[in-house]
Amino acid sequence: MSERIVIVGGVAAGPKAACRVKRLMQDAQVTIIDQDTLISYGGCGIPYYVSGDVSDESELRATSFHMVRDEAFFKNAKGVDVLSGTRAVAIDRQNKQVKVQSVASGEEREIPYDKLMLATGSQPFVLPIPGNDLDGVFTISNLHKAIEIKRRIARGKVGKAVVIGGGAIGLEMAEALADLWEVETTVLEFMDQVLPRIVDAPMAAMVVHHMRNKDVTVHLGEGAAEILGEDGQVTGVRTAQRTIDCDLVIMAAGVRPRSELAGAAGLQISPMGAIVVNERMQTSDPAIYAAGDCVEVMHLISGKKFYAPLGSLANKEGRVVGDNMAGIPSTFKGALGSFIMKAFDVCVGATGLSLDVALAEGYDADVALTAPSDRAHFFPTEAIVCYQMVFDRRTRKVLGLQGFGPMGDGISARIDAAAAYLAMGATIDDFGTLEMAYAPPFSAAIDAINAVAYVADNLCDGRLRKTSVQSFLDWMDNFSSQPDWVALDIRHPAEATPFVTKYGADLWCAIPYNEVRQRYRELPVDKTMVILCDAGTRSFEVQSFLNSVGVTNTLVLSGGFNVVRRMGVDWYPQND
Repeated sequence: MSERIVIVGGVAAGPKAACRVKRLMQDAQVTIIDQDTLISYGGCGIPYYVSGDVSDESELRATSFHMVRDEAFFKNAKGVDVLSGTRAVAIDRQNKQVKVQSVASGEEREIPYDKLMLATGSQPFVLPIPGNDLDGVFTISNLHKAIEIKRRIARGKVGKAVVIGGGAIGLEMAEALADLWEVETTVLEFMDQVLPRIVDAPMAAMVVHHMRNKDVTVHLGEGAAEILGEDGQVTGVRTAQRTIDCDLVIMAAGVRPRSELAGAAGLQISPMGAIVVNERMQTSDPAIYAAGDCVEVMHLISGKKFYAPLGSLANKEGRVVGDNMAGIPSTFKGALGSFIMKAFDVCVGATGLSLDVALAEGYDADVALTAPSDRAHFFPTEAIVCYQMVFDRRTRKVLGLQGFGPMGDGISARIDAAAAYLAMGATIDDFGTLEMAYAPPFSAAIDAINAVAYVADNLCDGRLRKTSVQSFLDWMDNFSSQPDWVALDIRHPAEATPFVTKYGADLWCAIPYNEVRQRYRELPVDKTMVILCDAGTRSFEVQSFLNSVGVTNTLVLSGGFNVVRRMGVDWYPQND
């Protein structure tokens, strides 16, 4: 008798497992159950469908050879039965049956299984505030809602929108609304930065500055207290600080694993509400597997379980489930939560742990921050990129990498390379010698990923003394916070002179980089000098020289003004 495989969930992990099983066991009876009528779509593409980059919703459901993945496609091309519009309501583990119910008619029946997979996904977190059920309030939970959002915008019914949540989905939706449709868009983020726990404050500040330059209003440290409406229709959002008029509200306050079915069946559920699985993606019942946004996985750096609702991971996990269901031992070791997103014409990416998370996990963590050229400095399209490496001082192990720069493949390539190295437990020294393909149109001879490792190496070995970006910004906002500091600006006089004029020579000492060796005796000896250049490289060289002549009262601003300018500070004399 052929194996009966039943899969609950038909978006990412479920279809991947189903198709893998059929490739390995053509005689298996494979059935996908999903309560929705639209299945196997690219949920991560929803913001790009709303923005118009993806012109039609069917493209999110199509294969690379332009066949729509519907019930007929799975039956005819894959040999997989799909019961859409069908809700799984209970699992009888003893008799190996799934009770299902027709969403339309309410009719119930039992479907037997030999092996069962749960790919029930996630559900958006709906803020428990007044007005969350008004017409015009949406979560990004399925393709139907995306279609309705786009329909309203296209018909001219949306002039102002509020996005609640500054995570990746919230920022992507804000761009989608503001870019093509020119909807007046406001983002509310309860935390003091966007992309919290994913990237650290400097990278987050660069994203916010760029989005504000693109006319997206961003309010940080500000949560929605109430959604206002008239006659059942949303009219605005109230916070503790202001009231914002709008026609559309998108709640992007995160997602939670959908594990109710598993929990009711007595399967083990984690404290965070996810289905617990082993490396084979088996639940606490060996005949039942789970994958995708409903599970938690091992973090390859911390060694702890974490929640990573990413389509890329769901597909990998689904393949592992398919292998094991077909009798091929296969494991999913874990993940790093690697992430990248575009924000208009820039992008930001990260892999591994942020500094905040690394410190919370107990690492002796620090960061190296650089802002080099993305390719040979003499190549016409050269641009500045910013990278931050998180590392452990005690072991020299690299814990994470973050990048910000122009939209393209450069940031992605380095985040991907870092992810591969991090998974192998790479150290600062490994990153320093990591080989990247080189040609002037693609990278500098010293690749940016090597350069940030060199900074980490100098920090770890005590050759480089730095101040953090935040400490420097705090000083610039209030000089009395560090009364014994003075800036040593070693940039070209055309760059440094406006600062001397604005802040005075007693606070802002300017000596060009190539003159420091001859003029170092002019420097103050009674104050700490914060050495400033564009990227931090020249600053370290000057610090090294000054050490050799007994001047040790110096700190380097890592990343230099290349980072500071991109954070949008308001005190910069020539702020761009």
